[in-house]
Order: sequence, then C-alpha cells, then structure tokens
Amino acid sequence: MFVRFSLTLVLTLAAAVGGCDRGAPDAAQETTASPATTAGGTIDTGMAGELMPAVALTDPTGAQLNTGALQGGPVLLNLWATWCAPCVKEMPLLDDLAGEYGDRLRVLTVSQDMGGADKVAAFFAQRDFARLEPWLDPDTELLFALGSSDLPTTVLYDAQGREVWRVSGDYDWASEEARAAIEEAVVSETDI
Repeated sequence: MFVRFSLTLVLTLAAAVGGCDRGAPDAAQETTASPATTAGGTIDTGMAGELMPAVALTDPTGAQLNTGALQGGPVLLNLWATWCAPCVKEMPLLDDLAGEYGDRLRVLTVSQDMGGADKVAAFFAQRDFARLEPWLDPDTELLFALGSSDLPTTVLYDAQGREVWRVSGDYDWASEEARAAIEEAVVSETDI
C-alpha cells in the first residue's frame, strides 16, 4: 500500500512539474491555427465574491503597488509571461481594452517572469504599448494566491476588490462576449 501511494505521489509530482514550462524559449511561438480555434479560455464565475489578494508588485524602476489597495474602481488583472505565446497574443488586445475604457476600468498586467525587470522592460519597449504598465511578480505570489497554475489568467474585480469572474487561458478580449461581460461589470459600478 505504501509503495502504491509513493508511486502515485511521485507520478503526480512529475506530471505537475512537467506541465510547468518555465524553461520555454524567450520568443513566443507562432501558430498556424486561426485565433478562433486557439482561444481556449471561458468566463468562469466560480470564484465570484473572493477578495483580491494583497500582493506587493514592482515595476522595472522599483516603484511598488499593493494589489490590496486597488479598490475604488473595477480592475482587470492579467497574469502573463514573456515566454507564454497566448499571453503575448493577448497583450495588444488588453492595451486596446485599456484605451477603450480609460478611467472606468484599470487594466493591470502582471508579469510572472522570473527573468527580472530587464526582460519585461525590453518586452514592453519592443511593443510600445500605449496604456499598459509593466508590473512584476517574479515570485509568482499572485498566481498562487489566485489558486491558478495557468497563464494567462485574467480576473475582473469590482470596485470593492471582489472577484466578478475569471478566465484561465487565452481569450479574445476584442470579442463581443468579452466587451459585454466587462461592460456589465463597469456599468454596475456606476449605478452604485
């Protein structure tokens, strides 16, 4: 019985570690599949009502931001990494989203890269995003606090810092479904 349990534990840990792709190439890999077939995330309300975890983030200049202090307006929190192809694909869509909603929705992208601020700063410099800020969480505290192991993971929080819904995996942020779900949350905040 002990041998069976030990073997099961070892195989489970091996599968978990094998799924982690922190050693992937720096450049995102292109795919020939159409975006409609590669977007795998769906809106999930299973964690609705949970408070946003309080985690200290930094930017490449050393400025700090505590996620627990983000109450006061809706926040779309996106966890991503430079080596994650679906994450890289979403970034321009998130930048457009931030521009469309302006002050009505804060779009916060948080890198889970362990490669340091230089890697993330270079990524942002190459793409010249107009609205996104390069926040860093190199110890992946936020990913673990959210109970997720997927990148990208995106969570919408209301003005009180409570989760409305989340998407694990890539998502088409330009879609009508995305806009309707975000608009519903943003409009409900202005009705309060």
